[in-house]
Amino acid sequence: MTPGPLPSVDVPDPRRQAGPPGCAPLPTRLGAATPGPDDPMAVVVAGPAGAGRREVIAGLLGIDSATLAVPAGSNLLVQHAEKATRAAYVPGYRQPHAYGADPMATGPALARPPRRVELSLPDPLLRHFAVVDTPDTGTLGVAGGRVLRDAVGRAGALLFVISADQAFSAAELHLLAEMARARVEVFFAVTPGTTGWTASADGPAAEATGPSARRLDPVSVSIEAHRAALLAAVPALTPARWFPARRAELPHLRRALVGWAADEGLRRGSASPPVPAGAHGRVPVLAGVEPGELADRIDRGSRACARRIRQHLALELANIHLRVVQEIVFGVGCAGLPQMLDRELEALSLLATAQCDEAVRGLVDAAAARVFGAPLAEGVRGRIAHAVRCSLADHPDGRELDRVLLVTSTAGVAALTGEGALDALAGLPGGQRDEMLPPVGVALNGGCWQHWRATDNNDPNAARSWAQRALREVELELSREVSRRFEVIRLSLTGVLADAVDHGILLA
Repeated sequence: MTPGPLPSVDVPDPRRQAGPPGCAPLPTRLGAATPGPDDPMAVVVAGPAGAGRREVIAGLLGIDSATLAVPAGSNLLVQHAEKATRAAYVPGYRQPHAYGADPMATGPALARPPRRVELSLPDPLLRHFAVVDTPDTGTLGVAGGRVLRDAVGRAGALLFVISADQAFSAAELHLLAEMARARVEVFFAVTPGTTGWTASADGPAAEATGPSARRLDPVSVSIEAHRAALLAAVPALTPARWFPARRAELPHLRRALVGWAADEGLRRGSASPPVPAGAHGRVPVLAGVEPGELADRIDRGSRACARRIRQHLALELANIHLRVVQEIVFGVGCAGLPQMLDRELEALSLLATAQCDEAVRGLVDAAAARVFGAPLAEGVRGRIAHAVRCSLADHPDGRELDRVLLVTSTAGVAALTGEGALDALAGLPGGQRDEMLPPVGVALNGGCWQHWRATDNNDPNAARSWAQRALREVELELSREVSRRFEVIRLSLTGVLADAVDHGILLA
């Protein structure tokens, strides 16, 4: 019997705050994130298959393009280090798999593709920013597009590479429209493609002379055509800069990227100036605060936030199930199911993390304003957050929050804890988190790849049934995880603020 879709769940209108004070409106979709002051600056490189992204990156860094090879579906993070190294970060492992950085080095035999491969090189350009190569835009799907937008938002810049003989797809135009609405810098590089040049050529294969030379330059003509087509669909990208991607002209792109990094560094630094030490040494408590009433408000707010997040995630999992069934029947089939579902779960993890972070910030702000008055003085929220994090470390359930949920080949969910387990799930690692909760992490283990890529496991009905059971288990585990997180936050926040009420000042 063909399994039916997951039941739909009614979700409160995100434009209307529901529940008691302290439960702020939550993001209902994953968009471009905002870089934090400690997030490393990076340029995310994206584009269709055959556009020559790898050759462009190799030309910018002056290395062999074979060094940049990674398994299909994985991100490549190229960053600065004094010694060249390469390592693969695979969900389900606490330590990365290291292998040589030379072009002939073969990667480790892995049961599943890594979420990211980190290549460290002593190139001076990488002192300014890291470079992230992403999978082909045609393979991303709905979830992959969301993950890419989140990565670009945290990195700060997008370099979109397209060849002279390609055209923007509808999905790529949608992605670029999303980038236009975010605070990111967008660059375009046009490669020769199959028009008769190679990425390493210094110019046209047949050099023209006289006034007609530019008109005969296919890349220059293509840049004008691509730009006109893009602006007709996304006029907000008018300020974006375009560059021909022949090797002799890559220094112009390199200088433009370095200039962006310098300006972006100043902008991030001025947006988050350091708080003077001792500026808020004594924060008094308002008169008339009742500890019992405060604890009740925090309890009601935390329960409301947990309930709303569980509802949002249930609805998102139902939508994931519909997309997975459609792809099994009409798209990637059984062999492509693990990669597609893993990318969906990566996007779901990012959304769940963003919702928990936003809800906890709102909960803390509302409770702290009740105790210390509104608006909160600068730095007070950070002191409360630090105290809550310290309290979480002492709580038995708090130590269990830093874990990964892994979908198994039997459609179950197993937990992996320990340092480094969550880091292996990040397609683009960020700076040190200053949030009170660790990120949510869900992924597929290697057994799922081995199971569905076997030639005798090619039954679409069996794949649909497996996916439905796996997503139900993910929903149950995430529901428990969200409830556990907000129960621990409730206890920790109540304890920190109760101590402040008892002593009349913030002790943190």
